[in-house]
Amino acid sequence: MIRERGEKVRLCSRDDVEINSARRFDVGRHRIALIRIGDDFYAIGDRCTHADYSLSEGEVYPAEKEIECWKHGSTFSLTDGQPQSLPAVKPVPVYHVEVEDGDVWVVLPR
Repeated sequence: MIRERGEKVRLCSRDDVEINSARRFDVGRHRIALIRIGDDFYAIGDRCTHADYSLSEGEVYPAEKEIECWKHGSTFSLTDGQPQSLPAVKPVPVYHVEVEDGDVWVVLPR
């Protein structure tokens, strides 16, 4: 989890991401999966730590606040990035998200 404030970057408008879905954004060296559950947004690293597949292409589990890697089935917590099932054992990065005036922003680490 990012503890220090870094660069704040606009990703999209809130309506650009459908409810209970994910979308990928490439921002500099960061590949980010932005997930929307209801009116809440979560941003995590988009690379599965097991085999480098895009998490934004996986299924979102709203009740669990998790996303599943479509290739091998590992699920990751949207709140802390920890893997919730095998085969992944390493967490993905988690980014701070802010929604302001209908826009979704993420804070990148320094």
